[in-house]
Amino acid sequence: MTDKGKLFIVSAPSGAGKTTLIKYILSRYHNLYYSVSHTTRAPRRDEQDRIDYFFISPEEFKKKINLGFWLEWAKVHENYYGTSKELVTARLNNGSSLILDIDVQGARQVMKSDIDMVTVFIMPPSIEVLCRRLENRGTDSRKTIETRLENADKEMASKNLYKYVVMNDDLDRAKKELCHIFEKEMV
Repeated sequence: MTDKGKLFIVSAPSGAGKTTLIKYILSRYHNLYYSVSHTTRAPRRDEQDRIDYFFISPEEFKKKINLGFWLEWAKVHENYYGTSKELVTARLNNGSSLILDIDVQGARQVMKSDIDMVTVFIMPPSIEVLCRRLENRGTDSRKTIETRLENADKEMASKNLYKYVVMNDDLDRAKKELCHIFEKEMV
């Protein structure tokens, strides 16, 4: 009988460095897999379908809501995001551990399930630093950045829902702290 894998949920406000930290963790732990989410937003530069996200239409996404396809889903920044229940369950049942990169809304939904999980929230040093990071990305309009910053306040207020909180004020230190968490929890 195969031991079940473990689900890791990592959440953070946009611009907190979550993607950078997750890529680092995935490069270090080869028995950990990234759970590719679905989204209705347009791909950013260098993003590839089925690797970074499954890019689907809003109509297809809504159809899957009605079919009970999602483990979690949310509408964030005017776009839908969701995680396939079937994909996560199959991977975990096969003994693979997964990392889910999801927002606080989605994490709350998964936390209500009976799946064994470890939750991590990545905190930015401040709203000012977050604003600079979002502006430096060069991918979002001023209005989108303002929306992301408003949402960041709400998301950071939910950090206590998570088992671990990692402050990303120093990238090397945040990487070490995250590695420590994964090493401790993957046993």
